[in-house]
Formats: sequence, C-alpha cells, structure tokens
Amino acid sequence: MGTTYTLVHLPKRGIVINEPSVVAISVTDKKILAVGNEAKDMLGRTPDSIIALKPLKDGVIADYRATEAMLRYFINKSLGGIRLFRPEVMVAVPAGISSTERRAVIDATIAAGAKAAYIIKEPVAAAIGADIPIGSASGHMIIDIGGGTAEMAVISLGGIVASTSVRVGGNKLDCAIMEYIRKKYNLAIGERTAEEIKINIGSALYLENKLTMEIRGRDIVSGLPRSIMVTSNDATEAIQNELEAI
Repeated sequence: MGTTYTLVHLPKRGIVINEPSVVAISVTDKKILAVGNEAKDMLGRTPDSIIALKPLKDGVIADYRATEAMLRYFINKSLGGIRLFRPEVMVAVPAGISSTERRAVIDATIAAGAKAAYIIKEPVAAAIGADIPIGSASGHMIIDIGGGTAEMAVISLGGIVASTSVRVGGNKLDCAIMEYIRKKYNLAIGERTAEEIKINIGSALYLENKLTMEIRGRDIVSGLPRSIMVTSNDATEAIQNELEAI
C-alpha cells in the first residue's frame, strides 16, 4: 500500500492489482464514488461537488475513512465474486512509521474486510521481491524509493540491522519539477505533466546527449495555453535538492 500506487499480490497468482492510491468522494454526502484508476482519471477534472484525493501521505494514512474504502475495494476486486472466508492480509509499510501509524494500518485493513492483518516493512518486502537471500549472514543494502518515502535498510539474517526513512519520494520530485517549470518558463503545469517529465526524460545525473520533450501548460502571465520544449537537464536541475535529501 503506497502513497502513489497500491499493488496486491496473491499466492500462486502474483500481482493481480496495480492501481493508483486515489479515492473520489462526493462533497455533499461524503459518498465514495470511485477508487483506483477511475478515481485518478478524475484528478484535476472534478466539479466542485466531487474531490479526488490521495488517502496516504508520506507512506502513512492521512484519511482513515478513504483508506478503508480503498482497501475494501482492492480486497474485493482481487478476490472477486462471492467468498466464504475473510482473507488474511499482509501490508507493506515504511520502516520508520510509528506504533500509532502501524496500528491505524492494521485497524483499517481489518475494517475493510480482512480476517487478520500483518505488517511487513517495505525494505524487507522489496528484498524478498528482488530474490535477495535475506536469511544469509552477509549484509544487503536496500534502497526503496516510493511515492511518499525513500527507505534505506541493511538486511542480514532475515532482519533489519540498520535503517532510515526520509519522507521524500516521487511526489516531491513531481512538485519540484512543477515549481522549476513555473519559475524558469512562467508556465503552470499539473502533477500528471510533471510525472511524465520525470518518467520520460528525468535523470539523476546530467546527460551528455540531452533528452527533450514537448509539454503544454498555462502561461502565468497571459493565462493562455502554451507549449514549450524541456530537456533532461531541466529535470535534473529541478530535483537536485530532493535527491540530496535521499
């Protein structure tokens, strides 16, 4: 369960769901209207009567009710049809969350329909998914950069020897790109465009052969739509502070 995306893995079936952690809610009656891909399509396009929000912030629950609804949707969708038993669910969480935040995840998962909920720290889950022999006596360093947090951990003999978590991730990179484009080009762009820049031409290091991409946004001065060309060096310069924090 991540800040940006939630993945559901079932034994013998693998990953069955990989959808955005987004929930659309009616402002008038607080009814849940959509979850996942359908809700993400509403981001930035909803009328005043509907809000599309991300119930997780920096890897932890920011909106309990929306998180519970999102988990219920993903559990029901992954299992499908009529089921006789409530499933046991293991949830991956940041290594640095507090006991209160951990308790909130367990409570929300059980309220969403799970028989029991277990917690696994994200670096351990990432290591297992990468087929790293975490049970060996040698140390393995894991760096897991998600949407809300970046996790660093040294794992040995099946446990975390040392770890740290910074609340800087892909979302902060997107915001940094949006702010950079606004200041340098006087162009306002949305989260989607910033994410596309990050994915398509983003680089932690300056490239000799620069990549380019055309983007479209709203001119801050005139208020009219305008298109510009941005380069990979723009993206690299924009995210330097966030990369240094990681």
